[in-house]
Amino acid sequence: MKQTARKLNTAIHNFLTLRASGINWAKQAAPGKWSNKQIIGHLIDSAHINLQRFVRCTYEDGFKLIYFQEEWVAAQHYNEADITELLKLWELVNLQIVRVLTNYPADRELAECDNGRYESSLNSVAFLAEDYIQHIQHHLNQLN
Repeated sequence: MKQTARKLNTAIHNFLTLRASGINWAKQAAPGKWSNKQIIGHLIDSAHINLQRFVRCTYEDGFKLIYFQEEWVAAQHYNEADITELLKLWELVNLQIVRVLTNYPADRELAECDNGRYESSLNSVAFLAEDYIQHIQHHLNQLN
């Protein structure tokens, strides 16, 4: 998990220092699609959900925790938020995830939780952590 934590820390640092300032945060790719602010908001939501999964997997097996992304983004009105605040929130929640993953108990890396929306989908915390980083990279690459 330490390597996964390092990858996440690098992704956070690289995005904030090399890319964030050049992004048009009001831009929306197409009608009905999320704006760049909403994408970073979605990543904040995802960070919160995954932090919960990682923490709970240290002591609990098989719990269900799902995320309704469209509803969360709509409810949080990210387009009206200050981008500096959103970026700081994204950074801080992810740095907490880095801290959790860096110190993750080795005997709990294969603990599973259910993140299936409509049917059961058990995944290990090790899988979820790697998948989380891929998810972040996917969305960060959409921003311009």
